[in-house]
Amino acid sequence: MPDQTAARSLLVPIALPAREIFPPNTISPEARAALAASAATPAQIHPARHPAPNDLEGWRRAVAATNARFAPLVDQMLGETRCRVETLPIAGVTCYVATPPCLDAAAARRLYLYLHGGALVFGGGAYAKAEAAVNAERLGITTVSVDYRMPPDHPFPAAPEDCFAVYRELLKDWDPARVVIGGASAGGNIAAAATLMIRDRGLPPPAAVALLTPEVDLTESGDTFQTNALLDVTLKGGLPECNALYAGGHDLAHPYVSPLFADFGPGFPPTFIQSGTRDLFLSNSVLLHRKLRRAGVEAELHVWEAMPHRGFGFGFGDAPENHEIDEELRRFIVRHS
Repeated sequence: MPDQTAARSLLVPIALPAREIFPPNTISPEARAALAASAATPAQIHPARHPAPNDLEGWRRAVAATNARFAPLVDQMLGETRCRVETLPIAGVTCYVATPPCLDAAAARRLYLYLHGGALVFGGGAYAKAEAAVNAERLGITTVSVDYRMPPDHPFPAAPEDCFAVYRELLKDWDPARVVIGGASAGGNIAAAATLMIRDRGLPPPAAVALLTPEVDLTESGDTFQTNALLDVTLKGGLPECNALYAGGHDLAHPYVSPLFADFGPGFPPTFIQSGTRDLFLSNSVLLHRKLRRAGVEAELHVWEAMPHRGFGFGFGDAPENHEIDEELRRFIVRHS
């Protein structure tokens, strides 16, 4: 049997000519403007160059620089919300609990346990707090944003273990049938991994799971890691250095590291997956959706025209398409919890 190198040599690649790809007319004017603006900027989620996985001090500087760079965005996010946000330790983990004003009785019974994005390395602290407020505002339900531990000082399995511990503690006061676990980008990875831990360790499952442009394959094996490279104006390319740092020597295909490779047999909750046709992680979403369906899990896949990765609140910004995502997710949460 030929080895992988020999087998690859038998495949014929597609050679693409140099070309310019403009924002299409099939999306809103606001979305076209957001694509054009992002195309003119460097990668927004991570620096152009990452330190080596063993350069821990270099990573600490990178995290500090990213936090500083996103401070104005955090201030804007918090300034635009009407939600009350409290900082509380839950199971020893710092969490931000955001409560919208004027909750009706049905909404007051629901809880969104949210895991922030940030390439598995960035996005903690103030950004995680702002995400609590934004999600509570958009979805109209109480939101707990987990400030889970991250590299360089706390690689896998710290993040999903923190989320598991928070969920277990929340069950003392919340009906699991009213709790939805969700996350964006890296947070989608953590949300899926924590839900697998919940199932595998015998806790009552949450009502549902929401995975928004999820980073569920740290091997980056999917087709769109090639076809959407540079076309995704948010990420522009893969995150191998971040993935290696997060894994901390564990196999990148471990099912809790890359949930795409997990067994989604009985016990995994209904799942909402969102992506876009220009999202670098589109293959992650497509492959995960098919795997869930093959396992008999109720799963919805929503793909938006020309939308890039939405980590760190980007994508189409305040365009109508982003509001459609919120509407679809609200509908999904109400139906399942």
